[in-house]
Formats: sequence, structure tokens, C-alpha cells
Amino acid sequence: MAEYGDHESSGNPLETLRHSSAHLLAAAVTELYPDAKYGIGPAVQDGFYYDFDFGKPISEADLAAIESRMRKLAQADIPFVHETLSRRQAVDEFTNRHQDYKLELIADKVEGDEVSVYRTGDFLDLCRGPHVRSTKDLKAFKLLRVAGAYWRGDEKKPQLTRIYGTSWPTPKELEAYLKFLEEAELRDHKKLGKDLKLFAIDDRVGPGLPLWLPDGATIRREIERFIVDEELARGYLHVRTPDVARLDLFRQSGHAQLYKEYMYPPMIFEDGEELELRPVNCPHHIVVYQTELRSYRDLPLRIAEIGNNWRYERSGTLAGMNRVRSFALNDAHIFCTPDQLMDEVRGAIDLALYFSKVLGIDEFRFEVATRDNVKDKWLGDEVQWAEAQGALEEALESMGQLYTVKAGEAAFYGPKIDFQVHDAHRREFTNSTVQVDFQMPQRFDLEYVAEDGTRKRPVMVHRGAAGAMERLFSYLIERYAGAFPTWLHPTQVVVASVRDEFNEYAQKVGAELRKSRVRVLVDTRSERLDRKIRDAKTKKVPYIAVVGSSEVETNSVNLNRRGGERETVSVEAFLESIKAEIAERRR
Repeated sequence: MAEYGDHESSGNPLETLRHSSAHLLAAAVTELYPDAKYGIGPAVQDGFYYDFDFGKPISEADLAAIESRMRKLAQADIPFVHETLSRRQAVDEFTNRHQDYKLELIADKVEGDEVSVYRTGDFLDLCRGPHVRSTKDLKAFKLLRVAGAYWRGDEKKPQLTRIYGTSWPTPKELEAYLKFLEEAELRDHKKLGKDLKLFAIDDRVGPGLPLWLPDGATIRREIERFIVDEELARGYLHVRTPDVARLDLFRQSGHAQLYKEYMYPPMIFEDGEELELRPVNCPHHIVVYQTELRSYRDLPLRIAEIGNNWRYERSGTLAGMNRVRSFALNDAHIFCTPDQLMDEVRGAIDLALYFSKVLGIDEFRFEVATRDNVKDKWLGDEVQWAEAQGALEEALESMGQLYTVKAGEAAFYGPKIDFQVHDAHRREFTNSTVQVDFQMPQRFDLEYVAEDGTRKRPVMVHRGAAGAMERLFSYLIERYAGAFPTWLHPTQVVVASVRDEFNEYAQKVGAELRKSRVRVLVDTRSERLDRKIRDAKTKKVPYIAVVGSSEVETNSVNLNRRGGERETVSVEAFLESIKAEIAERRR
């Protein structure tokens, strides 16, 4: 981005438009709130933001006045003027304006004696540009919301007010985006999770610590059964390991040194023992591997678990079920010989693709995350890293998969393949991963007995084929807008009686379905039928089976399929049909 900060300019015209809109926002704020201090204001996906220190809270109710002032400035046709100041001049300018955050950026980010700034009328910003010619070029923008953000992402620094907005070349494009936001809001997993009673987050338990409510827990249980059954069929061995371990285990793995910002403080007891909530499962699975001496005949050894992890995510990064502090990871660690590595990486990718296909994750892209050149962030040497990265890239290419490379995003012990997906608001996140690791086997002195009787070092493949249950759940809620496929839906059928006199038959139909493990709610409330149907549709139930006099006489149900199709079918035919649909996990 164009700021002196953590963003670099790409030269993209839309990015330039949005960054200029951020400057327009800041100019409007400083006119309305002369004492406000301003931080940085980059373009982001679909819009922009700017961080301010107002001295006193503002709310979204204040956005209308700010946006109105932005429009006034836009119509005034004020040019964006680039200037180069000396360091002394820049310090004097921002000192006179009492802009302490800009002075900090000059001290930390500006090299040499030349400082690039932009003026927009009376507003001055520390900025490299580029910008549009004039405020009049900003024709279609909208302020969206207010949030809190720590200055420079550091929770030890002041918390600022972040104002988000969006900006587009034309009013038509803005209108289309705002309509998209309305539709995305209807799919938002936080809203649907509450409306459908799937999960809850309560401050009494703590932020980022979700409670799975009965219906949500039912969906999770079905997903876990599907995952475990498929992994067992593919030669994985499932284990159960504790949520805690001695801190020394994580010192040996390197997490205590290189991952400590995400780890909780250890629990220290009177005898000096230190226990740590685990942020990852791999050290536990390594200990499982070491419970006996392994032979080359035992490899590949695929140890799997849906294991609970605990990570201290900063409060400002938490987002419903998508980013939490406690989560259950569909995790596995494969111990293999170097000759087996390529097949195991391909097998892990294939499993992730299969899970994605069945669950309905239709759009994703592959990203190979590699290390950067900051040596103290990584374990091992460059040769090992190059070999591990080569294995990942070769596996993807051999399977005909396209990918991009992103430096600096690797795990500290090795590069990884990330399956990148989008939520309903088009925000990208990682759902599944495959990682090649030469470091942990060395740090734990892992061995196997080779065919010639010598001891050799295995290679580890870390993989999360379906990712974390919480993050996967957030995606699926939005993917289906709560209308889950029948095999996943917590209530697969509602049997609704027309009147109380048919309640006995309704219970009989429900019992027949339950015998085949169909999840049924028999609605025998003394309510009108249209109310029963409306309530079932609100819960997005796949099938509503209405029973009245004709259904009793013919041992049938009047079936109302989700989406509106209706027909009368025998109970036997419906049972066989829904059993097949569930067994085949149709979408």
C-alpha cells in the first residue's frame, strides 16, 4: 500500500482509488474532529480503512456526518498534491499538527533525509502514493462500520478506532457491492449460528471459546464420523492424546521458543512442574511414534486424531467460529521413508480434495507457503527447506494442480501447502494444510530400522485434510446458508400432524424413521398446520412429512421437500429414498 508502514503499493488503479478514498476519509475526520490523531489508512480487499485516535469514543451513528463531509470535499475538486520534504521539515509539520503517530512512523520507517507526503487541502499525510488526480475523481464510496484496532497491531500500544469503507469507480459498481454485502450478511455464520441455535459464545466462558449447542454438535458429530471412517479406510490409525503436556516437550519441538506468542502461559505447580495447553498435536504424535522401535515395514505410519488445540489469538482477531482460541483439528502426522514421501504428500492432497468434494467446498486455491530470509524464525538449513518445498511443488504439479508461492508464511519447521477458501464476505482463510518436515525427526531423534538393519531417520508429513472443526463449520454454515445437506442437517425430517387425532400415526411414522437412524422431530403441538410447516422451514429442515386422514388410510406421508416440491409417497418408499440420500452423502 502507499503508506509508510506495513503496506506496499501495487500500482493497481482500483487500489489507488481506494487509498485516495482513505485520505479523503482522514481529511473529513480532521475537519470534523480537529483534535483527532490519525494512524494509517491502506486499501484492503473491496475497500479501505483508516485508524484514528479520537480521544473519546465514536460509533457507527457518527459515520453519516463523516461521509457527508467526505462528499462535500469530493465535490470541491481538491487536488492530491505530492511533495518531498526534508526529515526536519516533515517532523516540524507533523509536530505542529500534533500527529504523534506520524512522527513515530517517520522515526521507524523513513530512511534517509527525504520524506514523501501528500496534501489534500489542509490535510497532510505521510505517504508514498500514488493517488488519483483530485477528490472529484472519487464518485462512489460508502462508510461501512467502526471497529477497534491496536496501533501497528500491537496490543501493548493504544487501541485506535478503525473506520472501514468501500470505494468503486462507478455508482453502479458500488450499488452492486452493497447488495452483495446484504446477501453476505444473510449468510454470515455468526448470525445464522445464533438464529439456528448451532453455537454460542458467552463472555462468562470467554472470547474465542465457542459452545457447541445440540444441533451444532450433531452436525459436528456427523462430520467427524465421516472423517474418521474415511481415514481408517485409507490406512490411518486414530489415537487420543491429552490437551496438555509438560512444557519441556514444546521446548524440544521448538514451539516454546518460536511459537510462544500463540501459547498460553504454563501452569506452574508447587513442585515446579510446568504443564502447557498444547497449541499443536505433533509433539504428542511423535511420542506415540516413539512408544516402540519402528521398522521400515511399519512405514508409512499414519497417526491421526481430531485433537483439541489451544492458541492465544488476540481479541481483535477473533471472529465467530472462524478464528477461535480453542479448536479441534482434523490432524495427522505421517512418518515415512524419504522414498515414500512423494506418495504420502499426494495422498494427503487427494484426501483433502475428497473431503472438500463431499462437504461442498467447491472453490479454493493452492498456495505454497515458504520461508523468508529471517534466519532466527526457522529451524534447519536451506538444503532441507529446498528439498521439502520441492516435494510439495512436485506433488501438486504431478496432480495437475496450479498454485502460487507466498514467502514468509511457512511453519517454523517446514514449508506447507495451504488450501485457501473464502467466506461469505470474500475474506480468504486457510482451511486445509499439508506440510513436509525434516526438523522434528531430528529434534526428537526419530529412527526406524531400515531393511539393511541400520537406523535411519524418517520424514514427517503434517496434514489437516479437513482443517479445524470450528473453521470448517463456519464455512459450511455460510456455504449452505444453514440449509445443510440431508446427511448433515441436525433434523432431517419433521413429521407434522394435521390435527391432534393424527398424532398417534405421526409418532408411528417417526418411530419407523428413527429405526433407520434418521433424525426426526415429531411435531404434535396443538398448533395450526401452517404454523408447524413455517417453523420447520425456518429451521431449513430438508423434509416435512405431513400426515392426515388420507395418509393414515394409505400408510403414506405428504412430503414437502425443501425448495417447495410436494408429493404423497408411502412411508416405505420415503424411508428407502432418504436412507440412500444419507448414505451417499448427497448435496
